[in-house]
This record gives sequence, C-alpha cells and structure tokens, in this order.
Amino acid sequence: MTASITYLDALPPDRHPNLVDDGFELPYRLSRIAQLSNDVRAHLLKMIHLAGSGHVGSSLSCVDLVSVLKFDQMDTSGKDVFVLSKGHAAPTWYAALMVAGELDPAEIGTLRRIDSRLQGHPDRTRLDLVAVSTGALGQGLSVALGRAQARRLRGADSFVYCLVGDGELQEGQMWEALMYAGARGLANVVLIVDYNRSQNDGTLEEIMPLHPLPEKLRSFHWHVQEVNGHSHLAIRDAVANARENWMQPSVIIAHTRKGYLGPGQILLNGSHSGALTPEVYEDAISYLGQVSV
Repeated sequence: MTASITYLDALPPDRHPNLVDDGFELPYRLSRIAQLSNDVRAHLLKMIHLAGSGHVGSSLSCVDLVSVLKFDQMDTSGKDVFVLSKGHAAPTWYAALMVAGELDPAEIGTLRRIDSRLQGHPDRTRLDLVAVSTGALGQGLSVALGRAQARRLRGADSFVYCLVGDGELQEGQMWEALMYAGARGLANVVLIVDYNRSQNDGTLEEIMPLHPLPEKLRSFHWHVQEVNGHSHLAIRDAVANARENWMQPSVIIAHTRKGYLGPGQILLNGSHSGALTPEVYEDAISYLGQVSV
C-alpha cells in the first residue's frame, strides 16, 4: 500500500486549488485539469476500495467530464447547478468535492455505510453538496429542466449541467424530458451523455441500441456536439460552445471508456462495478502517481 500513501495522503497542502484560475494560460490550465482529474481518480478508487464495493467502471468513465465542469467551467460563485443523474457514479462527485477542498477527505472511508453522508447514490438529505438525490435512472434530466425553467423565469444568468449515462437514454422519461426541453428552448441546460456504450447487463447494442443518437437528439431540437470524453480540451471547448448557444438546449455526447485510468489503461477490463483486490488497487494508484501531466 506504499504507493497509495505516497501519492494520495502525502500531497502538499497547496496542491488542490478550488478551481483552475482564469488567469492561467491554456496549456497550464489543461495541465492543472489533468493533475486534478488524476487526483479525483485516486480518491474515488480509495473510496471504493475501502468500501469493498462500488461502481468503479462507471465512476471512472466520467472523471474527465466532472473534472472539467467542477474545476474549470462551472460558475465559481455557486450559481450553476450540477445534477449527477447517473447516481451510481457518486464516488466521482464525492472525490471531486474532496479534491476541491469542499468535502473532508477524512470521510473517504465512509462510502456506503448506513449512517454515512456518502451514500452509494447521491442523497441530498445527507449531504447538501449534492444538488439532487438520484439513483433511479432517467429522472435527473427532468429535475434539471425544472431548475433551468425556474432560473429562466427569474431571469437568472446561470446554467444547469446534467450528466447522464447512455443506458439512461433507454428510459422513456428521458425522451419526454428531451422533447420538453427542445420545445421550450431551454438553452440554459447543458446535457452531457457519458457514452461508454455499456451498462450493468451488457453493451448497449446487446440490450437496446441508441443509434443514430445524434440524429435523434437533433430531431428533438437539441444542439448536438460529439467529443472525446477523455480530452479535457475537447470537453471544455464543447461546454463553452454550449453556453454560447442561446437558441436551444445543448447536449454533448462524450465518447468514453468504462474503467478509464489513462491512455491504454482500462481498469477491470471496463466492468460496470465490482470490488478492487489489493493488488489491482495498488497497481492503479501506482500508475496514477507515475502519470506525466
């Protein structure tokens, strides 16, 4: 366990800024996001390892998406809202909060405990750093649209970001929400699809194919972008572009890999969930500590 202690527990106190500062030049911004995203990976892996279970593949697939939003693109004053509709990836959000200095890392060993603030799915009644309690897939976007509609009625200049899994798009409620947002032109909504092409019981193609997803979303009057979901530059450009589009709601289809640690490094062969053996955990933490950013 030496590697985990060296990398995760002995970080200098100034390692984690709350956000990537606007004064940073782009290359340094991207370098900082890369550092922070690997710190998020290390935290969530430790969290799941100590809990003995968790959705490790689904949590890792969205780390880069959450990191760009949390550390670089969301409004720092708290006006913007983030809804984690794929609630089983809660460890990613908890880890991002820890890296940002908003959640005490001392709670890292409490994931999934019955009296913990860090439930297996986000629970706002336990942790007010969670915007919406989620877990029943398909519901998060509807709540996000309600928040966006309320903000528009109040004339607030803010955005609601909603992260969903691609398997969620098999839920009927998702398409009702997509239809509503397009019809109402809710341009202060940015939907991000973690498009890892896999779910608990198999691949999308085996269970319920979504193809052709971009065309379907455009037909519902959404502005559609497709990006590499592990490219921080591509993600931040797409998010910034979405905010500039005031004619219709925006969706970013982010192509990702379950279990993604880094280029060519996929944990547990991309499985949806499962326990991490000490050997697998230590190897993953060691890899993250050696990644050059």
